[in-house]
Amino acid sequence: MHQLSDQQERIKEDYSDINNITYGLFSVQQWKDNVSKIVHHQVRNLKMTRKQKKILQTEVQNVLLALIDKAEALVNKPKKTISGKIQKFVIRNFVNADSIRAQVPAFAKKIIAEVDNPTNKQQLSKMAMGEFNELANEEKLDSAFVSNGASVRALYKQYHVTSTDALNKKLVQSLSNIRSKTYAYSFGMLACVVIVLGFWWGLRKRRDLHTALFVMSLLFAFILLAVGLTASMIEVDARIRSLDFVLLGEHVVFKDQVLFFQSKSIMDVVHVLISQPGIDSILVGVLILVFSILFPVVKLSSTGIHLLGNKKLAENKVIKYFAFQSGKWSMADVIVIAILMAYIGLNGLLEGQLRALHIKNDSLTILTTNNTALQPGYIIFISFVLYGLILSTILKFITPHDVH
Repeated sequence: MHQLSDQQERIKEDYSDINNITYGLFSVQQWKDNVSKIVHHQVRNLKMTRKQKKILQTEVQNVLLALIDKAEALVNKPKKTISGKIQKFVIRNFVNADSIRAQVPAFAKKIIAEVDNPTNKQQLSKMAMGEFNELANEEKLDSAFVSNGASVRALYKQYHVTSTDALNKKLVQSLSNIRSKTYAYSFGMLACVVIVLGFWWGLRKRRDLHTALFVMSLLFAFILLAVGLTASMIEVDARIRSLDFVLLGEHVVFKDQVLFFQSKSIMDVVHVLISQPGIDSILVGVLILVFSILFPVVKLSSTGIHLLGNKKLAENKVIKYFAFQSGKWSMADVIVIAILMAYIGLNGLLEGQLRALHIKNDSLTILTTNNTALQPGYIIFISFVLYGLILSTILKFITPHDVH
């Protein structure tokens, strides 16, 4: 359980890193890659409708007329040299500007026909794509993409893949397998606990076996506590499942853009809080450490010492206090409720915030996903809390010493 929980957390962190919105929807390089595909397709399959040809022909005519007007203005400009005056005389007498203007529509039509020629269109596409590729290859425009490149390549090497799609597919498959194994082990542990409690009921009259049975029960409790404290207990995962919009008549799609991800066990929470510079965070971390980790360990140890130790040790006030009375000061049950309430609160908050991002129309579709969930560590820890209460009750009935 402990190993699978660590493995799952690492894989989910890798998944959230490779699909983080900073390197996806907010990445200049990703946008250039998507737009590049569209431009490649649009330019290589350039087709002009009759209406587009007519509009383009009008534009060409206007450009040609503007050139003729500019040339005529240059010719009519006063000349100071003999050669300039001769050129002006020849052009004014042998070149009819109005006749040239009259031929502009035919010229424009001929130019459009040349542009629409398949051979010329192919050459035009090569020229256009050459310019675009030069721009698309300038990765230095996206510093985040460049800085993340080394970590992405490291992930590819670690998982033996060559693309993000292949990596995502492998990570999702691994997580699915781990989830199945984790829950199988969780329910297996709980089944063992139920079997032990069944032994207590079946052997309740065999006093000679109670001590051995209680020691075994304590070992089970320590295992439940260890796994419950170190396994992931709550996971917060908010992401844009799909963003789909239309650009130049084609769909641009971004999938599984991770907005936020955190997975924490109780030990992780304590470590994070104690590592903070603020005294308030440190105080909360110490309280959780003392009342939800150290107290349960001391309580379980005290019950074993009370049952197995000699009378003097069993009657020790500290041992008796932790074995029978410390439960009211333990915050383990409070932590269980607090985590459940935090889960409900976070889940409702994220659902509301992500629901506000939902957009669905002809040109833009945004779908969000809230994958926040309680993890098997929570199941194990709450089982430990209930199991500990049962063991305390059992100890009162089987102890040979005075518990009052």
